[in-house]
Amino acid sequence: MTNLRVRVTPRASRDAIAGFDDAGRLRIRVTAPPADGAANAAVTKLLAKALGLAPRDVVLVRGATSRDKVFEVPLTEAQIRANVETL
Repeated sequence: MTNLRVRVTPRASRDAIAGFDDAGRLRIRVTAPPADGAANAAVTKLLAKALGLAPRDVVLVRGATSRDKVFEVPLTEAQIRANVETL
C-alpha cells in the first residue's frame, strides 16, 4: 500500500490528471464542485480508472475538505508513476 499525495483543482473545465508537481504531489483537475463530497468522489473515480483499480481500492485517508489529499492505493510508487506517465 502506498500513500499517494494529491493536489485537487475542483470546478475545472475537464477531468484530467496533470502529472506530478515539484513537491511530488499528483495534480488532478475535476469538473465536480467541492461540495457534499462530489469532488472527492470524482477524484477517486478518476484515480481508479487511471491506475487500473476498482474505486473501492482507492481510499481517501486525509484531506476530505482540503485541496491537498492523501489516498491509499495498493500499488508501489513506481507502478503509480508508470501508469500516470502513460496518460
